Amino acid sequence: MRASLSKHHGLGNDFLVYDAAQGDPGVAWSELARRLCARTTGIGADGLLVLGIDGARLSMRLFNADGSPAEMSGNGIRCLVQAAHHALGRGPGAVYSVDTDAGLRTAEVVGEPDGHTILVRVDMGPVTDLPEPEGWAALECDPNRPVRHVSLGNPHSVVGVEDVRLVDLARLGGLVPQVNLEIIEPGPGTNAVTMRVHERGAGLTLACGTGACAAADAALAWGIVPRSTDEVVVHMDGGIARVHIAGDRTAVLTGPATWIGTVTVLT
Repeated sequence: MRASLSKHHGLGNDFLVYDAAQGDPGVAWSELARRLCARTTGIGADGLLVLGIDGARLSMRLFNADGSPAEMSGNGIRCLVQAAHHALGRGPGAVYSVDTDAGLRTAEVVGEPDGHTILVRVDMGPVTDLPEPEGWAALECDPNRPVRHVSLGNPHSVVGVEDVRLVDLARLGGLVPQVNLEIIEPGPGTNAVTMRVHERGAGLTLACGTGACAAADAALAWGIVPRSTDEVVVHMDGGIARVHIAGDRTAVLTGPATWIGTVTVLT
């Protein structure tokens, strides 16, 4: 079967989007994700998104590069919205409801800086606490180091460090592959943090949207940024995302999605 996919990225965190209106690809989604997301033998991406469109009501299924399913992605949902937004021919101000495995999310297109990029604000739902993940002791964190385990529909462990560049994140992330591991340091600026991430099912990535929300929640809890901060600026290798954490710990994520191109493949 021939199928068309679009490729997008959110701050360098890249995804392939398959419009489910094309029908069943004839192969398991996990297998298709592994094959197409491979960097050297496939198209290359951090994940595969399956898009359903019913007017302004969308659905999203996400498969990581290793074929494993994931409940949610803050960068992925923006890429999915961009694919639907282009397909529907809507303009700035368009609002979409997106059914995900983490629940219903609302996304608004708040800007279109150019023909390839849109800015999307997403209600990411509440940040909730999780128990320490299995195998955490293997990281041998200093007991005085700040650590926070939270969920945004998917699991995160956030660790405060002095310098994110000095940490062997690939090794540490491999010790807890069942969670998304973020390391953060203060700044630049009083309302900002710098973050690096090792993502479950994808490894080191340039950005993580749900991870940015987890990092912002941790930064506020630890006092890295003032509690009066309306929006935490999260600097990642791929660029900047902005996160608002409400008093009830509901997160709102704002960032870009950029269309890269469209490709036809044999499934």
